[in-house]
Amino acid sequence: MGKNSVAKKELLQDRDKALEVYSAKHRKSNKPALLTKSEKKKLGIGKDQGKAILRYARISSRKVKIVLDLIKGKNIDEAYAILRYTPKAASDILFKLLKSAEANATNNNGLNRDDLYVAEAFANQGPTLKRIMPRAQGRAYRIRKRTSHITLVVKERN
Repeated sequence: MGKNSVAKKELLQDRDKALEVYSAKHRKSNKPALLTKSEKKKLGIGKDQGKAILRYARISSRKVKIVLDLIKGKNIDEAYAILRYTPKAASDILFKLLKSAEANATNNNGLNRDDLYVAEAFANQGPTLKRIMPRAQGRAYRIRKRTSHITLVVKERN
């Protein structure tokens, strides 16, 4: 069931066709056609952004989404200021993550730092750690320690 790999020369010759297939939506699920990681690298897909992902963060995704909504679409300096002065536990985590996404954009992809803005930001629910709290008369209550997967994407504003 593995996907056949395409040579770089063939891929670059049919670059427009491959980009058209990648950007086209699938009829049933509205998801883009899948390219392998090496094919995306050869085509240069993802070179216009900086991305940082934090997995298994020990904070609920509900708490993170509140702070993420504050910085979506903001310039990077404005986002730093918002995160620095927001009194939420998620703001420290997101500050570090934003710093990482900025570094990925400037160092790996050569983007201009002054033109960067937070293009995408979302938090998905991770696995829940289940613990038990002993209660009276031999009972036990369940404690759910929630985790989340946080993704930040910064792009250059045109």
